[in-house]
Amino acid sequence: MSVSFDLNDLDELTSNAKQIQDNLLEEILKLNANTEYLRQFLHGTSVKELFKKNVPVVRYEDVKPYIERVVNGEPSDVISGKPVTQFLLSSGTSGGKKKIFPVNNKFFEDMSFITAQSSSIISKHMEDVKQGKTMTFYFARVPSTTPSGLPVSFVRGSYLMILIPNEVMLCSDNKQAMYCHLLCGLIQREEVVSVAAPFACSLVGAITVLENHWKELCSNIRSGHVSEWITDFTCRDVVTNILGGPNSELADKIEEECQEESWKGIIKRLWPKTKFIQSVITGQNAQFIPMLEFYSNNLPLISPIYASSETMFGVNVNPLCKPQDISYTFMPNMSYFEFLRADGEAGDIVDLVDVQIGCYYEPLVTNYFGLHRYRMGDILQVSGFHNNAPQFRFVRRKNVILSINVEVTTEEDILKALNRATVHLISSDLILMGFTCYADISSLPGHYVFYWELKAKKVDDTVKLDNKVMVECCCIMEESFTFLYRKLRVKDGSIGPLEIRVVQQGTFDSLMKLFVSRGASTQRRAYSVLEKTFASGPRLI
Repeated sequence: MSVSFDLNDLDELTSNAKQIQDNLLEEILKLNANTEYLRQFLHGTSVKELFKKNVPVVRYEDVKPYIERVVNGEPSDVISGKPVTQFLLSSGTSGGKKKIFPVNNKFFEDMSFITAQSSSIISKHMEDVKQGKTMTFYFARVPSTTPSGLPVSFVRGSYLMILIPNEVMLCSDNKQAMYCHLLCGLIQREEVVSVAAPFACSLVGAITVLENHWKELCSNIRSGHVSEWITDFTCRDVVTNILGGPNSELADKIEEECQEESWKGIIKRLWPKTKFIQSVITGQNAQFIPMLEFYSNNLPLISPIYASSETMFGVNVNPLCKPQDISYTFMPNMSYFEFLRADGEAGDIVDLVDVQIGCYYEPLVTNYFGLHRYRMGDILQVSGFHNNAPQFRFVRRKNVILSINVEVTTEEDILKALNRATVHLISSDLILMGFTCYADISSLPGHYVFYWELKAKKVDDTVKLDNKVMVECCCIMEESFTFLYRKLRVKDGSIGPLEIRVVQQGTFDSLMKLFVSRGASTQRRAYSVLEKTFASGPRLI
C-alpha cells in the first residue's frame, strides 16, 4: 500500500492534538463499547468521563484471557468491535516474554502512514535519498496460524524502496538469510543510499557475518555462483538471478576494502553512496552506537519511528540529531494516549497534551483492537513540544534493573556507565560488541557481574586484555552509578566490587541462536539484564 504524506499535515496534526485525541477516543469507544470486555465497565456508553472513571488501567496479564479466547476461535467482539484479521507477536523486549496482540487492517494503514511521514521528514533533511534504495537487514517468518485459522506473525518493519527481495527475508535459516542479504547488498552496492534494520544489534550482527565470510562472498561474485551450502532453493534462485553471472571487477573492489588493516568506515567504503543508518538506537540498543559509528565512519544514525506491536506512537522530526538527543513526536491520530507519572511523584493520569516537560511517564494505550488503558511498560521523558504534541525521549523499559540491597540501578544507569567505560577501552584498541549483566547474590556481599564480549579494532588482531585497563573500567562504571549505590558499596560495604567477565567472541551469537530456538524474534539481540534462566553466570561461557 502506497501512502503519501505532506509535511503540512504534520503541523495540522500536532497543532490540533487535543481535538484529534478526543475525537479518536470517541470513535474507539463507539466502535468497542458493546464488546464483552468494555461492556462490563461502560454498559454500552461512549462517554469520555465514564471511560476515565470506570475502565481500569491494565497490564498484559489482565487482558491475556480475552485475547486468548479470540485466538482459540471465539468471536472478535469479545474484545474488538471490528473483526480481528491477524495477531502480532511482540519482539520479546518486554522482559524477554513474547505477547500476542489482535489487529486488523487499520494497524497496517497506520504503519504505512507513519512510515511515509518519517520518509518525508528524512527527505527534507537529506538530498536524493529517494533516488536510491535501502539495504534492510530484516528477517521475517512465514506466518503461523491460530486454532481459528488467523495468521500470527511478528511486526514487519515498513521501509520504502527496499533492496533485499522478499524471498531472502523469508528464508527460514538465519545464517543463509544473513549471507544472502549481504550478497544481494554487495552486488547492488551502487544503488544503496541507506542501511537499515529494526534494531541496531541486527546491523552489528550483519557486519560480524561480513567479517567472517567476505572472502566467500567475493568468490561467489567472481564466479557468478552462490555457495552450495545455501540450500533454500527459493532464496538461492532469486540471489542467482541478482548475481547475473561472473563479476571479477566488483569482487576485486570488495576484496581490496575488506583486506584493509582496519574496518573503520567499512559501511561507507563498501556502499559508497550511503547517506545514513536507520535503526532503533535507543534503550538497550544504545550500547551498539559506538560500533555503528566506527563501522560507518560517523554517518548519521537515525532512529526514525517509535512503534510497537500495540500501536504506532510517533516520529523523530529531527532525524539528524545526536543519538543521545533522539525524541519522538507523538501522533494524535494513532491511538488514544494517556500518561502515568513514573518518577515517584503522585499525580492523576493525564492526557497527551497535558504532560509536563522534564517529567517521566509511562504511556497508557487505548487502540482500536481491544487494548484499553494498557500499560506499555516503557518509561519516557518529555523533552519538548512540536506545536501542541509532546515529544518524548525513550529512557528505558520499566523494571529492567539491577539491585542488591535497597539501591535501584536502571537500564539508563547501566548504559551511561558503559558509555564511560567503553571510551576508556580506546587505549587498548578494543570495541565492546555486546554485554549482559546480573546481580550475583550467591555470596555475601552480593555484587554486579557484567559479561563483555570484546573485539580488536584491527581485523587480524586478537583481544589482548590489559588488567589495569579492565580494573579501571570497573571503577569507572561504579563511579557512574547512583549516590546510593556508591554509599552502599564504599561506606557500608553491603555491595561487593563490580566484576567484569570477558567472554569468548561469538558468545552472544550463540545466545541469540538459543533464544531463537526457544521462539524469540530473530531481531532481538540486546541482553542488558539476564533473565532468571541464566542467573548462574558460568552457563553463559
